[in-house]
Amino acid sequence: MSAELPAISAVIARLTDPTVNLAAYGSVVFPLAILIEAPVIMLLAASTALSKDWATYTTLRRYVRWLGASLTLVHILIAFTPVFDWIVISVISAPPEVLEPSRIGLMIMTPWTWSIAYRRFNQGVLIRFGQSKAVSLGTVVRLAADVTVLAVGYWVGSIAGIVVATCAVSAGVIFEALFVGLRVRPVLAGDLRDAPPANEAVNLRSFAAFYVPLALTSLLNLAIQPVSSAALSRMPQPLESLAVWPVVYGLFFMLRCLGHAYQEVAVALLDKPGAHVQLRRFALTQGSSTTLMLALIALTPLSRIWFVDVSGLNEELAGLAGTAIWFGLLLPALSALLNWFQGILVHARKTRGITESVFVFLVACSIGLWIGVMWGGMPGIFIGLASYSVGGLFQLSWVRWKGSGVLPKD
Repeated sequence: MSAELPAISAVIARLTDPTVNLAAYGSVVFPLAILIEAPVIMLLAASTALSKDWATYTTLRRYVRWLGASLTLVHILIAFTPVFDWIVISVISAPPEVLEPSRIGLMIMTPWTWSIAYRRFNQGVLIRFGQSKAVSLGTVVRLAADVTVLAVGYWVGSIAGIVVATCAVSAGVIFEALFVGLRVRPVLAGDLRDAPPANEAVNLRSFAAFYVPLALTSLLNLAIQPVSSAALSRMPQPLESLAVWPVVYGLFFMLRCLGHAYQEVAVALLDKPGAHVQLRRFALTQGSSTTLMLALIALTPLSRIWFVDVSGLNEELAGLAGTAIWFGLLLPALSALLNWFQGILVHARKTRGITESVFVFLVACSIGLWIGVMWGGMPGIFIGLASYSVGGLFQLSWVRWKGSGVLPKD
């Protein structure tokens, strides 16, 4: 899945008016879409932890359908009404040329939240019953749909980059959801129906107590993206910083992707005797190796190869992106360790600590962005990544403190 954003950015950068369309997608459409769907992101962790028997699954399914429908209505309200103008003009303060491309892109992204809610909920069932390979295959289906739409858009050449990008993303999540729905059917009819009843029945109150902290975690965590866009729009070189942001963020996301998946791995495996030792070792190894890979890119001609030859940026934007790497060098390692400790807390059903840690991140990062806006002496892309890094250090410290009390002893 981490290849999606770099692929989209690379195609936008090779179509008409790339700077504006990159800024529209990466700094307005994508942050708003992902903020709207934030409450469903943790359905993967919740379903992995709770979908132990048929009765629990059907109860959770009702809640998921309600949540997906409600958030889709929110998406429509923002994309198709004057609320969009207020958000983009007054709140984010995006450059004027970004407004209309962003509006069109967010309209096309309407199926995004519902598809992700359905997919992540059923992916949790697949993981719970040992079918995690199907999750990977679903990602391949999603990427294949993305690449097909991107290839057609690039071949035609006359379609706006924002339209090509959002059509590709929408097609990807829809096809992945359909694939996961097909793959989960045998599990629902077999292993899940045959599973013994769980010790604790799940109702709306117990589910809310478990899930609301997780949903708030996602909401707080992803709220920083539109906040970042608003800050970058108010610092030096706003259009350039907004255009470079999705390209640099895509590179970081590729290197952080194993860390993102590690929370569910920890939830699924911590029940096994002695598993925490191996899980901790892997998190440390993965975090250090991906940070070293990022440093290698920054120190060698790989930086120019990635940003110019692969991503399609011009020399000016590529230089800005190459320098920006140094301000986020620790992010891959922080991601791996953070998700390890979050997995411990989800496994122990101590999810409040995760919400608290994300609030700590949001506050620390927002302070850094505010300082950058007040100072005004450095391009926003540098301040943004530096703020993410500082916020990540504070967040990791908090979640490590909360997780230390429930971690099994060596």
